[in-house]
Amino acid sequence: MVSVSLFSAQSSRALDNHVVLAEEQAKSLGIVLAKPEPVSHVPVLYAPAKVVIPPTQEYIISATQAGLVTKLNAAIGDKVNSGAVLAEMNSQDLLMAQRNYLKAESDLALAGFSYQRDKKLLDDGVIAQRRWQETSAMYQAAASELDEHRQLLGIAGMTDAEIAKLKKTHKLSGLLAVRAPITGVVLERMVVAGARLDSLSPLFKIANLDELWLEINIPQERINQVKIGDKVLLEKPTNDSESLEQRETPVAIPVSAQISLIGQAVNPENQTILARAVLKHAPIDIRPGQRINTQIIQQNSQAAFIVPNTAIIQNERKSYVFVQTGQGFSVLPVNVLGKQGEQSTISGELTGNELIAVKGTVALKANWLGLGEGE
Repeated sequence: MVSVSLFSAQSSRALDNHVVLAEEQAKSLGIVLAKPEPVSHVPVLYAPAKVVIPPTQEYIISATQAGLVTKLNAAIGDKVNSGAVLAEMNSQDLLMAQRNYLKAESDLALAGFSYQRDKKLLDDGVIAQRRWQETSAMYQAAASELDEHRQLLGIAGMTDAEIAKLKKTHKLSGLLAVRAPITGVVLERMVVAGARLDSLSPLFKIANLDELWLEINIPQERINQVKIGDKVLLEKPTNDSESLEQRETPVAIPVSAQISLIGQAVNPENQTILARAVLKHAPIDIRPGQRINTQIIQQNSQAAFIVPNTAIIQNERKSYVFVQTGQGFSVLPVNVLGKQGEQSTISGELTGNELIAVKGTVALKANWLGLGEGE
């Protein structure tokens, strides 16, 4: 912004939508000029949001078998990889499951022997077809039972390598390793070493935080202004309890989210509608459970510009700016699309090359409306 001397004129007067000022008067009014700054996005509204974890990225890790917790390897806040051992347990139920699996292996081996024997006898015409069908059915049942017990060991937490070792050695072990199902961060620990747990007792809460959601509360009367795909800017969290619109210089986080869903139901408690925005690779100061102020912005189809709030005057509920001309100023009507701190976004018959008054507009308005002419 630069201060300038205005084109000299013979008098100070208002002519329709033009204001003519003498050079001496302009200097005394302290008028400052600046060019409007073109922008491609315009603010739609401000709204509070809550940071949440997508349900597909959050897990409660439970004890698959009853037993005694002997060791804990993870604490709240730890980053863990998929498959990492979070805890160890001694489980009598696991011993029983391993024993049942080995028995099913033996039963299948015996059924397989009978299956091969009767198949040869059937081919030689020694036994009847019914005998062969009974033997075949017994073999299939034994194979299904073995598969069931193998899957139960997998559900209990044993890996394929551990199951293969059990099959080879026939050595039972009650040591149960509780592993992380995903790569993520431990959000909660619900158990201590030495605790005796029942089956399905929760141990840890873990989440992948590479993607977060913003649940934004949109006033129902403004919901038609929001569209899928709109960009959402986040304000840097502070200890200040003021809203984003109340702050003079809100600080934006250099990442943005995008609206992916607009709800259909109105919250009866606050008459808002939920809009969801997807935030990928959030910065470290954005955390689940946090409440944060947001600003929704849209791609603008018409020319829009940022100007200081002081550049805009109001008259009869309409907004105007003063554009410098060769004879002083023309009064140009504009639409205010949004405000942020000390700046506003406007549209109108502007190109961005004009110089507009950003200070001294109150005096220009008085001249334009003919106020104080009798003085």
